[in-house]
Amino acid sequence: MTTDLLDPPRSSLAPTGVRPVPAWTGTALRTLLRRSRKISGLVAVLVLWEVGARAGWLGSTTPPLSQVLDRGAAMIGSGELGSNLGVSLVRVLKGLAIGLPLGLGLGLLAGLLTVGEDVIDAPVQALRMLPHLALVPLFIIWFGIGETSKVGLIAVGVVFPLYINVFHGIRGVDERLVESARSCGLGRLGLIRRVILPGALPQILVGLRQSLGLAWLTLVVVEQSATSSGIGFVINQATQFMRMDTVFVVLVVYALLGVATDLFVRVVERRALAWRKGLVAR
Repeated sequence: MTTDLLDPPRSSLAPTGVRPVPAWTGTALRTLLRRSRKISGLVAVLVLWEVGARAGWLGSTTPPLSQVLDRGAAMIGSGELGSNLGVSLVRVLKGLAIGLPLGLGLGLLAGLLTVGEDVIDAPVQALRMLPHLALVPLFIIWFGIGETSKVGLIAVGVVFPLYINVFHGIRGVDERLVESARSCGLGRLGLIRRVILPGALPQILVGLRQSLGLAWLTLVVVEQSATSSGIGFVINQATQFMRMDTVFVVLVVYALLGVATDLFVRVVERRALAWRKGLVAR
């Protein structure tokens, strides 16, 4: 029996009538399933909200999701939501612009320099123990009821989580890596740039995430009193007139803002920690 050398082995041939599945199809399917899992919990909460509100399980004053969406669309159309949301965003951005560099700078000084730790850490730890949300009356006395007190309180709130994570991220870098870099002739600046800061970066990003969440929490508090604009003012007015659909619109906005900032940090994390993709949440 002769065999044609040009014929491929039968084991490498696909069964008759069956086409091989492209690799990209399996990847796309896995991606779709992963994204479906990510939103499944949120969808379940929204469905339970709609069903529970209509059935009376959540109390007589809780509006269903559909009513909240209608009210939100009306507020967007009238410009009420957009204008007040813009005011709140400006307040948060100003507070972050002050608090984040301050927390990062203090954490770097205390983490990298022994004298910095001796001078900075004790007073920062003492101030961190004060509940900053309880300082609202004091800030109003010091800075008045204007924007300064609101922005200042947001800035104070975001300093401490970032400081703690920067400080402990730097001090938590593996000493063996530092010694190996020194033995290779790496100078102090190179050691900081190539070993210490990359090693501390995951912890620093955790601090950034905590600071952003605390900024929104502080915004809720500072806009509840002595203000005439912002989404906190909207929810305060709605509470006084028992407009629960408006109250829930603002609560949904707060939740969306929190999700948006968390997604922003995740994007930064994926880019900044590309060297350790296996450990980065996707």
